[in-house]
Amino acid sequence: MALKDDLLEGLEEQYQEYMGIPRHLIPWFPIIDNDKCTGCKECLKFCHSNVFEYVEEDRKVVVKNPWHCQVYCESCTYACPVNAISFPDRTEVKTILRELKQKYSAF
Repeated sequence: MALKDDLLEGLEEQYQEYMGIPRHLIPWFPIIDNDKCTGCKECLKFCHSNVFEYVEEDRKVVVKNPWHCQVYCESCTYACPVNAISFPDRTEVKTILRELKQKYSAF
């Protein structure tokens, strides 16, 4: 239990779990291709979950809060005019979620 507490320290309660599963175990969050990102901040404006942050010195957007991302939401990809945002494979994440559901539904 201490490990979970350490990993989730500082994470708002609403982002700590998804369907009873510790959110940090679910590999679902955006990945930004730095070579494509133009720093336009459209994803930052679009996302209301505070996932992204603009880094002034690099003039790029980074994923600041990956666990804030809503599982299976990919809407920010449509906001990005240069297709710099991608997500993990849904099929792989579904498999992981099934396994985690079985593990955590016992509690």
